Amino acid sequence: MTELFQNLSLLAATIALGMMAGLFTAFSYAIMPGLARTGDRTFVHAMQRINVAILNGWFGFGFAGSLIFTAIAAVLHLGAGDRDALPWIIAALVLYVATLAITFRVNVPLNNELDRAGEPGAVTDPGAVRRRFEATWVRWNHVRSVTSTLALGCLAWALLQH
Repeated sequence: MTELFQNLSLLAATIALGMMAGLFTAFSYAIMPGLARTGDRTFVHAMQRINVAILNGWFGFGFAGSLIFTAIAAVLHLGAGDRDALPWIIAALVLYVATLAITFRVNVPLNNELDRAGEPGAVTDPGAVRRRFEATWVRWNHVRSVTSTLALGCLAWALLQH
Protein backbone atom coordinates (compact mmCIF):
# COMPACT_ATOMS: atom_id res chain seq x y z
CA MET A 1 0.00 0.00 0.00
CA THR A 2 2.90 2.34 0.76
CA GLU A 3 4.28 1.85 -2.74
CA LEU A 4 0.90 2.73 -4.23
CA PHE A 5 0.86 6.04 -2.34
CA GLN A 6 4.49 6.68 -3.29
CA ASN A 7 3.60 6.14 -6.94
CA LEU A 8 0.45 8.24 -6.81
CA SER A 9 2.06 11.15 -4.97
CA LEU A 10 5.05 11.18 -7.30
CA LEU A 11 2.83 11.00 -10.38
CA ALA A 12 0.52 13.76 -9.08
CA ALA A 13 3.56 15.93 -8.24
CA THR A 14 4.97 15.43 -11.72
CA ILE A 15 1.67 16.28 -13.42
CA ALA A 16 1.09 19.38 -11.28
CA LEU A 17 4.66 20.58 -11.74
CA GLY A 18 4.42 19.95 -15.46
CA MET A 19 1.40 22.25 -15.54
CA MET A 20 3.32 25.01 -13.75
CA ALA A 21 6.53 24.63 -15.74
CA GLY A 22 4.46 24.74 -18.92
CA LEU A 23 2.62 27.84 -17.77
CA PHE A 24 5.73 29.77 -16.78
CA THR A 25 7.61 28.81 -19.93
CA ALA A 26 4.61 29.66 -22.14
CA PHE A 27 4.74 33.14 -20.66
CA SER A 28 8.47 33.26 -21.45
CA TYR A 29 8.39 32.10 -25.06
CA ALA A 30 4.95 33.17 -26.30
CA ILE A 31 2.73 35.33 -24.11
CA MET A 32 5.15 38.03 -23.01
CA PRO A 33 6.91 38.27 -26.40
CA GLY A 34 3.47 38.64 -27.98
CA LEU A 35 2.41 41.30 -25.51
CA ALA A 36 5.75 43.08 -26.01
CA ARG A 37 4.52 43.87 -29.53
CA THR A 38 1.43 45.69 -28.27
CA GLY A 39 0.87 49.27 -27.20
CA ASP A 40 1.19 50.30 -23.56
CA ARG A 41 -2.53 50.52 -22.83
CA THR A 42 -3.19 47.13 -24.48
CA PHE A 43 -0.30 45.57 -22.56
CA VAL A 44 -1.56 46.86 -19.20
CA HIS A 45 -5.13 45.82 -19.97
CA ALA A 46 -4.16 42.32 -21.14
CA MET A 47 -1.94 41.63 -18.13
CA GLN A 48 -4.60 42.88 -15.73
CA ARG A 49 -7.14 40.52 -17.32
CA ILE A 50 -4.70 37.59 -17.33
CA ASN A 51 -4.01 38.16 -13.62
CA VAL A 52 -7.72 37.84 -12.89
CA ALA A 53 -8.43 34.94 -15.26
CA ILE A 54 -5.53 32.81 -14.00
CA LEU A 55 -7.02 32.49 -10.52
CA ASN A 56 -9.00 29.32 -11.15
CA GLY A 57 -9.05 25.68 -10.12
CA TRP A 58 -6.64 24.47 -12.78
CA PHE A 59 -4.06 27.02 -11.70
CA GLY A 60 -4.72 26.19 -8.04
CA PHE A 61 -4.16 22.49 -8.66
CA GLY A 62 -0.85 23.11 -10.42
CA PHE A 63 0.38 25.88 -8.14
CA ALA A 64 -0.45 24.34 -4.75
CA GLY A 65 -0.44 20.74 -5.91
CA SER A 66 3.17 20.97 -7.03
CA LEU A 67 4.26 21.81 -3.51
CA ILE A 68 1.85 19.53 -1.64
CA PHE A 69 2.30 16.41 -3.77
CA THR A 70 6.08 16.80 -3.99
CA ALA A 71 6.32 17.20 -0.20
CA ILE A 72 4.10 14.14 0.31
CA ALA A 73 6.21 12.16 -2.15
CA ALA A 74 9.37 13.18 -0.28
CA VAL A 75 7.94 12.12 3.08
CA LEU A 76 6.66 8.79 1.72
CA HIS A 77 9.94 8.00 0.00
CA LEU A 78 11.95 9.03 3.05
CA GLY A 79 9.82 6.80 5.28
CA ALA A 80 10.27 3.86 2.95
CA GLY A 81 14.00 4.41 2.61
CA ASP A 82 13.81 4.83 -1.19
CA ARG A 83 17.32 6.22 -1.65
CA ASP A 84 17.23 6.17 -5.45
CA ALA A 85 14.32 8.56 -6.01
CA LEU A 86 14.50 10.58 -2.80
CA PRO A 87 17.39 12.94 -3.70
CA TRP A 88 15.63 13.86 -6.95
CA ILE A 89 12.34 14.48 -5.17
CA ILE A 90 14.08 16.69 -2.61
CA ALA A 91 15.88 18.58 -5.40
CA ALA A 92 12.51 19.12 -7.12
CA LEU A 93 11.01 20.37 -3.87
CA VAL A 94 13.86 22.83 -3.30
CA LEU A 95 13.61 24.10 -6.89
CA TYR A 96 9.85 24.53 -6.67
CA VAL A 97 10.16 26.36 -3.33
CA ALA A 98 12.61 28.70 -5.12
CA THR A 99 9.98 29.15 -7.85
CA LEU A 100 7.38 30.04 -5.22
CA ALA A 101 9.76 32.46 -3.51
CA ILE A 102 10.29 34.29 -6.81
CA THR A 103 6.56 34.30 -7.45
CA PHE A 104 5.65 35.73 -4.04
CA ARG A 105 8.56 38.18 -3.76
CA VAL A 106 8.61 39.53 -7.33
CA ASN A 107 5.81 38.54 -9.69
CA VAL A 108 2.80 38.78 -7.36
CA PRO A 109 3.78 42.21 -5.97
CA LEU A 110 4.26 43.46 -9.54
CA ASN A 111 0.86 42.03 -10.51
CA ASN A 112 -0.71 43.79 -7.53
CA GLU A 113 0.97 47.07 -8.46
CA LEU A 114 -0.32 46.70 -12.01
CA ASP A 115 -3.82 46.13 -10.64
CA ARG A 116 -3.60 49.25 -8.46
CA ALA A 117 -2.86 51.33 -11.56
CA GLY A 118 -6.59 51.16 -12.28
CA GLU A 119 -8.57 50.67 -15.45
CA PRO A 120 -6.28 51.07 -18.47
CA GLY A 121 -8.61 53.63 -20.09
CA ALA A 122 -8.27 55.86 -17.03
CA VAL A 123 -4.49 55.52 -16.57
CA THR A 124 -2.85 58.80 -17.54
CA ASP A 125 0.55 57.27 -18.35
CA PRO A 126 0.22 53.56 -19.24
CA GLY A 127 3.81 53.64 -20.53
CA ALA A 128 5.10 54.42 -17.04
CA VAL A 129 2.95 51.64 -15.56
CA ARG A 130 4.32 49.22 -18.13
CA ARG A 131 7.94 50.30 -17.56
CA ARG A 132 7.62 49.65 -13.80
CA PHE A 133 6.24 46.19 -14.53
CA GLU A 134 7.39 44.53 -17.71
CA ALA A 135 11.18 44.12 -17.65
CA THR A 136 11.40 42.93 -14.04
CA TRP A 137 8.36 40.64 -14.33
CA VAL A 138 9.67 39.06 -17.54
CA ARG A 139 13.23 38.62 -16.19
CA TRP A 140 12.05 36.84 -13.06
CA ASN A 141 9.50 34.80 -14.97
CA HIS A 142 12.40 33.46 -17.06
CA VAL A 143 14.13 32.44 -13.83
CA ARG A 144 11.05 30.66 -12.49
CA SER A 145 10.62 29.00 -15.90
CA VAL A 146 14.08 27.52 -15.46
CA THR A 147 13.61 26.53 -11.80
CA SER A 148 10.22 24.91 -12.40
CA THR A 149 11.42 23.08 -15.52
CA LEU A 150 14.46 21.77 -13.65
CA ALA A 151 12.14 20.66 -10.84
CA LEU A 152 9.97 18.85 -13.37
CA GLY A 153 13.05 17.14 -14.77
CA CYS A 154 14.02 16.03 -11.26
CA LEU A 155 10.57 14.53 -10.68
CA ALA A 156 10.62 12.77 -14.05
CA TRP A 157 14.00 11.27 -13.15
CA ALA A 158 12.66 10.30 -9.72
CA LEU A 159 9.82 8.44 -11.45
CA LEU A 160 12.36 6.52 -13.50
CA GLN A 161 14.48 5.76 -10.42
CA HIS A 162 11.48 4.64 -8.39
